[in-house]
Amino acid sequence: ALFTYEGNSNDLRVAGSGDGGLEEMVEELNSGKVMYAFCRVKDPNSGLPKYVLVNWTGEGVNDVRKGACANHVSTVANFLKGAHVTINARAEEDVEPELIMEKVAKASGANYNFHKESSKFQDSGPQAPVGSVYQKTNAMSEIKRVNKDNFWAKAEKDEENRRLEEKRRAEEERQRLERERRERELQEAAGREQRYKVRSNEIEAQKRLQQQQEAENRDKEQQ
Repeated sequence: ALFTYEGNSNDLRVAGSGDGGLEEMVEELNSGKVMYAFCRVKDPNSGLPKYVLVNWTGEGVNDVRKGACANHVSTVANFLKGAHVTINARAEEDVEPELIMEKVAKASGANYNFHKESSKFQDSGPQAPVGSVYQKTNAMSEIKRVNKDNFWAKAEKDEENRRLEEKRRAEEERQRLERERRERELQEAAGREQRYKVRSNEIEAQKRLQQQQEAENRDKEQQ
């Protein structure tokens, strides 16, 4: 089964399924998407079925999306329980069927050579060159593995930094809103005080005017 995200959301949906083996799965991987593949293969050592989980982050996926989805890996792994081998991949060479089967074989405790005819080359040629090529291949695989591990570690670190940055910005926004609220309340209180003073002065002036008019009326009456 192959899973991917619905648009730019974090909602997973089934992107496809089939029984065509690893070759069919590899063909369905999209270099512009983050995808998760869950496949059943036959252990080349025991012949028993084994399950492989592929965390695919295409090379065309932008860094922001990579960082956001890196945090989902453990959740997806918990959802798709039972995987014997987990592969973090970014390019087609990371999901070559031969490479996957080698990892499955090694996970079962034995070293498996996907190309069975390799024994013929060992019998027909000098042993030293074969050994040197074998060591070189292992070194390159180790370099690729370290690079992939570093990529996922960096992606998880970037996601953690992003969450901390969002938390910091949210706190700054909260403080800003709180300052604006206090300033607004102070301004409103000052406005009310000013209106109260103006109204009080108007009332006082009206009283004085009324008293003056009454005094003038009394003077007229006495005359």
